[in-house]
Amino acid sequence: MTYDFAPLFRTAIGFDRLAQVMDTAARSTGTPSYPPYDIAKTGSDSYALTMAVAGFAPDDIELLVQDSTLVVSGRVSTPQNEGEVLHRGIARRAFERRFALADHVEVTGADMNNGLLRISVRQIVPEALKPRRIPVNTGQTEGASVSRVSAPPHQSNAPFAPNSTLATSAPSHNRSVPNAA
Repeated sequence: MTYDFAPLFRTAIGFDRLAQVMDTAARSTGTPSYPPYDIAKTGSDSYALTMAVAGFAPDDIELLVQDSTLVVSGRVSTPQNEGEVLHRGIARRAFERRFALADHVEVTGADMNNGLLRISVRQIVPEALKPRRIPVNTGQTEGASVSRVSAPPHQSNAPFAPNSTLATSAPSHNRSVPNAA
């Protein structure tokens, strides 16, 4: 199955990675179900990934973040002498689970308690990507300033002061026009 993302790319900028993620998700067939896991949103920008890893010690678990992918793997440690096992219902087989991480998401920690591995993940938005207000300028160039400048004080010995008459006189378009009616 192929998806056409052309309509999305006409109105969105920077979502080229989305097509890559969707393509990877569509191609993955037979996703493993071991070990079971939950993903919960714990805050506005934080998440928790909880995996049931009964029978594994913290030293048997490896977390690796590489190329925006979190890889959680478990290896089987040497079995302890438990005697003759009549039924094995607790799976202690090696596993590897991969989770795609969005941009600016980082793994902040992991702990194991009562056979549950809890991985804390947080989305950190860089300052450059946070909303910011952009001031709207008037469109004037630097040389043509709109601010009014007051006329310099009149100096009696100045032979000619053209700016003093322009700054104090009213513009020609504001002169009153006699009513033609």
